[in-house]
Amino acid sequence: MGGLKGSVGSGGANNRDDVVQVQSLLNAQRPAGSPALKVDGVAGPRTLSAISDFQRRRMGGKAADGLIEPGKRTWAALRGQPQPARRAATAAPADARATAAAARATTVAGDDPRLSGARWWHANQARYPNSSSVEDLESPFRENLKAFLAALRAGGASVRVSATRRNRARAQLMHYSWKVAHGQIAPNAVPAIDGCDIEWDHGDLTTSRAAAREMVRLFHIVFKPSLTSNHIQGTAVDMTITQPSSFSIVDAGGKTVKITSASLLHQVGASYGVYKLASDPPHWSANGR
Repeated sequence: MGGLKGSVGSGGANNRDDVVQVQSLLNAQRPAGSPALKVDGVAGPRTLSAISDFQRRRMGGKAADGLIEPGKRTWAALRGQPQPARRAATAAPADARATAAAARATTVAGDDPRLSGARWWHANQARYPNSSSVEDLESPFRENLKAFLAALRAGGASVRVSATRRNRARAQLMHYSWKVAHGQIAPNAVPAIDGCDIEWDHGDLTTSRAAAREMVRLFHIVFKPSLTSNHIQGTAVDMTITQPSSFSIVDAGGKTVKITSASLLHQVGASYGVYKLASDPPHWSANGR
């Protein structure tokens, strides 16, 4: 059995041959009485759970991020090898900048939990949740939206709200993940995010950008996220409206409007102060942006 070519587990590359190796080793070290994994090269829920369980058993709860990486602690433990030691700095740096770079290089080898990437995302992203509650929106947009939703439902439409206020720190994490991944900002130039302990600079540019790309993928980012989104201000909503084949709605002025096109529905929304961004199917806001 050879070495891993890529990472396996939560947020990993999960190449088939690598997953087969991990599944086989997990089976060999599974607790007595526990069922064996199917060695099929697919990193499914049972395999991901088995990785986390192994990490908790062998290395403690703090290390249970569900990810196995070549040359790192979990891979060594799974193969029954001694744990990789932290790499010590071998020479005194000439100035403060070199000192910081040397420290980062050392902590990379020691799996510094502050370093950006898939591991950081899995351990921390849940601390910065977005909201799908209308109650979290700002007034008067909150009241305007409630009135529009009531009119939609009174007309027989069903509405599913998927997002309202966006967590500011999450928006910044998404924005700078994109910028670092695409070379639009140097990792060591990313400004601090209030209440968020993350280190974007891994000591070399290639590794730093690769870690940022992992976060872009895990955040499911397709376009560069904005730092000035109406969602951050609490003045936007993403919602899916399903209307009956024959649909009429009362606008904010009390007029009944038969909806025969999307533009008519958008006009009714605007009468309530809820404006449609046509280029983004679920997005409505206080100003149409």
